[in-house]
Amino acid sequence: QVQLVESGGGLVQAGGSLRLSCAASGRTFSSDDMGWFRQAPGKEREFVAAITWSGGSTYYSDSVKGRFTISRLNAKNTVALQMNSLKPEDTAVYYCAAGVYRTGVYNYWGQGTQVTVSS
Repeated sequence: QVQLVESGGGLVQAGGSLRLSCAASGRTFSSDDMGWFRQAPGKEREFVAAITWSGGSTYYSDSVKGRFTISRLNAKNTVALQMNSLKPEDTAVYYCAAGVYRTGVYNYWGQGTQVTVSS
């Protein structure tokens, strides 16, 4: 069974940091681009960051650029999202996904992890 499992979410004060991890199992994802998305209450899911299969290119939404860093370790089938200088508007459920960044099609999704930033 193919699974993506996120961890590392929690409650943090504004200006703080969190590191999310996504562990993949069931097959290797070393040939997939990996992405992080988030969905706040009452809002649509939005793109946060992505990293290509090789790790050679990364992409970020304007709202997190300069504050978040995506990375991957193919040997361990994991991808991480380091989040610094967190703001209350970063509060959301964060999901990792595997697919193709160029087309925006992600076929595998995790169950999500809650991030809450208090002001």
